[in-house]
Amino acid sequence: MFEDIYRAGADTELEACCEWVDSFQNKFVHVHDLRLVRRPQSPCLKEQALDALTLLCKGPDATAFVTCRDTIRRALEQLDD
Repeated sequence: MFEDIYRAGADTELEACCEWVDSFQNKFVHVHDLRLVRRPQSPCLKEQALDALTLLCKGPDATAFVTCRDTIRRALEQLDD
């Protein structure tokens, strides 16, 4: 419940900042960039799997191997046959 209230307040503040940035004639910061930085998206499973594969290719330790293997397995299980 409180998380939703905090999120709504933060989103309202972000929109106010975006309007303020958008009001400048010389735009050094774009509203789109501001939103990307302040509300980053979690990487999708595909991106996580690619990162895991990159880590595996660098010669990971045993713990990293298990984490990477599980991430790649979940990504592959979501693919259509």
